[in-house]
Amino acid sequence: MSDTPAPAASTIWGGRFAAGPDRIMEAINVSIDFDKRLYAQDIQGSQAHCRMLVAQKILSAEDGALIQGGLDRILAEIHAGSFVFRRDFEDIHMNVEARLADLIGDAAGRLHTARSRNDQVATDFRLWVRGAIDGLDGALKGLQAALIARAAEHAATVMPGFTHLQAAQPVTFGHHLLAYVEMIGRDRGRLTDARGRLNECPLGSAALAGTSFPIDRHATARDLGFDRPCANSLDGVSDRDFALEFMAASAICAVHLSRLAEELVIWTSAQFGFVRLSDAFTTGSSIMPQKRNPDAAELVRAKTGRVIGDLTALLVAMKGLPLAYSKDMQEDKEPVFEAADTMELAVAAMTGMIRDMTVETARMRAAAGAGFTTATDIADWCVRALGIPFRQAHHVAGRLVKLAEDKGCGLEDLSLAEMRVIEPRLTDEARAVLTVEHSVSSRTSFGGTAPVRVEEAAAAARQRWLGEGC
Repeated sequence: MSDTPAPAASTIWGGRFAAGPDRIMEAINVSIDFDKRLYAQDIQGSQAHCRMLVAQKILSAEDGALIQGGLDRILAEIHAGSFVFRRDFEDIHMNVEARLADLIGDAAGRLHTARSRNDQVATDFRLWVRGAIDGLDGALKGLQAALIARAAEHAATVMPGFTHLQAAQPVTFGHHLLAYVEMIGRDRGRLTDARGRLNECPLGSAALAGTSFPIDRHATARDLGFDRPCANSLDGVSDRDFALEFMAASAICAVHLSRLAEELVIWTSAQFGFVRLSDAFTTGSSIMPQKRNPDAAELVRAKTGRVIGDLTALLVAMKGLPLAYSKDMQEDKEPVFEAADTMELAVAAMTGMIRDMTVETARMRAAAGAGFTTATDIADWCVRALGIPFRQAHHVAGRLVKLAEDKGCGLEDLSLAEMRVIEPRLTDEARAVLTVEHSVSSRTSFGGTAPVRVEEAAAAARQRWLGEGC
């Protein structure tokens, strides 16, 4: 036998866990540090459960009154900041129950009749996510309002439209902004759909198999604003689809915000100069005094990675779990909380930037014609006026672009005589279609960029998304 002493617990278990496995188990098991955010939902669910137990004569009216009063006091203590969240009670449910026992004695223990922490946390979490969906939807509506207002303001402001980030055709800035209104609208639709599927109540599923007590799950569901109780107790405690759907919708929305943020970064650069952001949403450089960095836009763009990562984390946590509840599901809350917080901040920042930005209309107009962006207009004219197939007209327009490139001028700067070298049937009417204003105003198809259509689209968007107008 060796005389070497056994290593200390801190050596075996490493780092700060000097107390050994018990300390490690506490650290990995405790959730109160983050699930205390569910306090309002936990108390709301407990009060509804208490009312149902009293109505079903499972709990006496006297005990029910004590429990309701105690829960009201706990809620007031939390709001006042005097409630002490204790790690030795592990989670929000036990923290509330322990304090309730301090306040009202043995009656507190009767509250947990006909329920489990499994259905309790599932109910709390659904209530929280439902509120987060409602909050995000409201914030996105505000972003749409900002975009629509700026779109109406710039219904006739001409700018270059891009494909492959190469100048393609002239569009209006209002038309460009309304594209994001549509994206955000679909994001709101996904949130609405997710809310509809979420709105079933797990309470009464108990641990996994339901309960032998004569509870009324439909009454509890109605009390908490759910459409119905979950139909299967196993599914009720083990489902986290509602969280995944919320995060999936948030991730797609974050991608849309990131695309708009990227455009703001590009547009605010000296090379573009299409918009300016004020000091409220930019920062300077520690070494270059001329810099105005679009940090708010860059951070919105970067935070998209957080939201996508949060979704991925929960998908991976859930992918291999057998029914019903497993402790893995404790890992559902932190990514959802982070995604919700991130989206709240990103949407607020983007809304502020859209309202705040100064649009450099002259710079946009000057750039709109660069890169021969009206080449398609001359091709379309050839189809209409000369009756030639579009592919042939496309060839004519391409040769005109080559001629302008060789001369170092714009298409609109070519003389009619020079243009007729390429196609003798061209007229002054053909030259007239080469201005960016004509190009934009001619795009009158539904959903097109013509100012008259943009004005109509902005008005329709107000009615469709904001409930304004008639």
